[in-house]
Amino acid sequence: MEKYDVVVLGAGAAGLFCASVAGQLGLKVLVIDHSEKVAEKIRISGGGRCNFTNLDTGPANFLGNNPHFCRSALSRYTPRDFVALMQRHQIAFHEKHKGQLFCDRSAEDIIEMLLAECGAGGVTRWQPCSVKSIHYAVEPTAPSAPTSYDSYTLATDRGPVACEALVVATGGLSIPKIGATDMGYRIARQFDLPVVEPRPALVPLTFDADAWAPFADLSGLSLPVVIETGSKKTRMAFTEDLLLTHRGLSGPAVLQISSYWQPGTPIRLNLTPQGHLSERLTQAKATSRKLIANELASWVPARLADTWTALGPACGHNWQRPIHEATDKSLAALADRLASWELTPTGSEGYRKAEVTAGGVDTKALSSQTMESRQSGLYFIGEVVDVTGWLGGYNFQWAWASGFACAQGLAAKRQIRASAA
Repeated sequence: MEKYDVVVLGAGAAGLFCASVAGQLGLKVLVIDHSEKVAEKIRISGGGRCNFTNLDTGPANFLGNNPHFCRSALSRYTPRDFVALMQRHQIAFHEKHKGQLFCDRSAEDIIEMLLAECGAGGVTRWQPCSVKSIHYAVEPTAPSAPTSYDSYTLATDRGPVACEALVVATGGLSIPKIGATDMGYRIARQFDLPVVEPRPALVPLTFDADAWAPFADLSGLSLPVVIETGSKKTRMAFTEDLLLTHRGLSGPAVLQISSYWQPGTPIRLNLTPQGHLSERLTQAKATSRKLIANELASWVPARLADTWTALGPACGHNWQRPIHEATDKSLAALADRLASWELTPTGSEGYRKAEVTAGGVDTKALSSQTMESRQSGLYFIGEVVDVTGWLGGYNFQWAWASGFACAQGLAAKRQIRASAA
């Protein structure tokens, strides 16, 4: 039976990075993944250029049952640390929007960098290789020794393998076509660790077909908005671009709010975040003979203006008329409706189109310093944990930071054990 200090399950961002750091700290590391391709989520992210971090990353950009859990790991491995690694490998990158960093050439550059870092750490990788079962035991260091060590035995397609530490970096349920599974959650439950119910996050929202019918023809239309959900302490808002689809809403604004939206509750949209629309329409009334829709097209896309004014009768107004014929009250109602469009999604596009999975292994069962669970020798990192970042590179930074914290914890624990022996 082959033996390793550490077995990492998952050859994605968190798994490869953790393995590379642990290997370079002197541990004997094996990475196992059931997929033939390595780091497929990195490969397809950011339109193939990978939004690999965000310069403005902080705990406030993450959600979970314990939003403070990520603070320790994020502070010990920052976006600038990963940028320094990119620079050592001479990978060109650029800032695109709001601190988001992308590769200039291809996401393949990051994959090659991670594999090179694993190579520098002597990491072994088995792909494709499935894990059939995991067994845990506590082994004495010697028959008469007072100390003992954790021992995990994995039955795999390539035969049994043993390790002292098992790192679960299997990701979530999003994008099943690239191999997403629930393996990480099953491992957690095997060892009686709590799991926060997973759900799709950073995902487009959908609506009842009949209710959405007036807007279905606007598919492909995009505009900047303010979007929010919740109320009082649970209120969350973003200023981003909205994209209308034939089934509902997408774009950065909706992906962001979807992580906070609760089924059965509404979202609210301000389609004219520049403000003062009511005043401007009233001013236009005094000088213009154009249709209301034509005036409105100065502030929102023309297709949206046409669709919106056609909804007037349902609101008790006639907005399909020249603006000078409209009452001030009618124009104010039009402006107010555009600034506070409230609608309730019936669901989302699900894991098929979700960029990440919210929920996961409950952080109350994990150490924020090392990512080790209360099951000795068992660690969880990356997306499988109940830590979910905003859109914009935050989830990759969590992968790097949690993987680094885990690797440091593995090396420290090994050193303590060696000293005791």
